[in-house]
Amino acid sequence: MLGMLYLQVIKYEGNRKLEWDNFVKSSKNGHFFFYRDYMEYHSDRFQDFSLIIYNDKGNIMALLPVSIDGDTVISHGGLTFGGFVSDSKMTAAKMLDVFANVKQFLKNAGVRMFIYKCMPAIYNKYPSDEALYALFRNNAELYRRDVSFSIYLPDRLRYQEQRKRAVKKGYGHQYILQESSKYGEYIALLDKILIKYHGTHPVHSAEELRMLAEKFPNNIKLYTAEKNGRIEAGTVLFLQTGVVHTQYLANSDEGKKTGALDCLLDWLITDVYKDKTWFDFGVSCEQEGRYLNEGLAAQKEGFGARAVVHDFYRIEL
Repeated sequence: MLGMLYLQVIKYEGNRKLEWDNFVKSSKNGHFFFYRDYMEYHSDRFQDFSLIIYNDKGNIMALLPVSIDGDTVISHGGLTFGGFVSDSKMTAAKMLDVFANVKQFLKNAGVRMFIYKCMPAIYNKYPSDEALYALFRNNAELYRRDVSFSIYLPDRLRYQEQRKRAVKKGYGHQYILQESSKYGEYIALLDKILIKYHGTHPVHSAEELRMLAEKFPNNIKLYTAEKNGRIEAGTVLFLQTGVVHTQYLANSDEGKKTGALDCLLDWLITDVYKDKTWFDFGVSCEQEGRYLNEGLAAQKEGFGARAVVHDFYRIEL
């Protein structure tokens, strides 16, 4: 880069919602997470500091969904991942300019730490690693690496024998497998499980999930395995283009004994979403990636899923 090209960087404001959402829609690495209606559902918990970067012709080059906490900016505190959103016109050289301008804008705003949560590559429509290169060029520190597990649906690996048996057992119990709107009952089951085994609660309440599902009916869906009118297993799916992501998985004690979740997942993988590209189970690690939950990872790998990393960088400004 011979010299930094000066670009216009502005903080997002509500009167730019349509402009923002339209760019997300046309981008090469956008996600429904980045639409303003999703980003702002928890605005009471995260202070938005999102940026829009324009070129010298007044056209958007990139968006940066971020929140701010003190003198730290995070991309984004309320989202699983963030990072620059760009279209097919973005190049490696242009991203270096974008990054340099954003760094200067953040410095001028009194920001001292920039935490960058990368989007896993399976979500990109086209190769989108320009920002990773810019992070390297700016001496960003890779301080956390989570590992998720995904199935490549066009050419699935075979299930391991233990998973095959569990799936067969589940179908044998004749569960009703269906899309559901029973978010209250499902979150109650999930909350009970998370408290018992992890001492925590779901990130979303039933009311929040129901509201988000109404706003994004093509992106958020609940599927359950029921018997005698009771949910024994279920999953909340987040759908984005070719990716099916299990945001939540829950299996009652009875469901564990009878393969309820296994047959539900098999139905989703082999029937409902067989024409998608990726079926992503999400992360199976803790302590900023330093601890792998091997049992949970093995369950996902048993379905033929393999590792996809989710990286976190930080830069002192």
